[in-house]
Amino acid sequence: MKNLLLIALLLTSLIVSAQDADKDAIKSVIQTAYVEGLQNEGDMNKIDSGIHPDFVLLGIGEDGNMWKYPITDWKVSTEKKLKEGKLPKLGNDKVSIKFLNIDVTGNAAVAKIEFYVGDVKRYVDYISLYKFDKDWMMVNKIYYEFK
Repeated sequence: MKNLLLIALLLTSLIVSAQDADKDAIKSVIQTAYVEGLQNEGDMNKIDSGIHPDFVLLGIGEDGNMWKYPITDWKVSTEKKLKEGKLPKLGNDKVSIKFLNIDVTGNAAVAKIEFYVGDVKRYVDYISLYKFDKDWMMVNKIYYEFK
């Protein structure tokens, strides 16, 4: 009986450790690809390292209709901002995030984050990710904007 309890405790410990490793990897992907690459620096290599080519931002317009913004369009906009000198962002224009929750089930995950511009909370983002082979990649985002 003691051996079964010990085995159960060891398995639980391994599962929790694997989930912690996945959560750390997800935090790193979001920080590097989304915050640094897409929002603050416009670094295409960082963006491509953690945002899947089929990624889509989904939103709801003032008319109540849903719209889609594929990462390909977002990258074009980012390159334009680089050329116009609007990136990299500095000072109070810099984006930072706070992780509120990360839920992982197998190779699927959702991260809930607070999105700040300077010290002003602007959005709560819900970012969906899949694990491809050994790497987590962002595949979708929805958000709530504070007005």
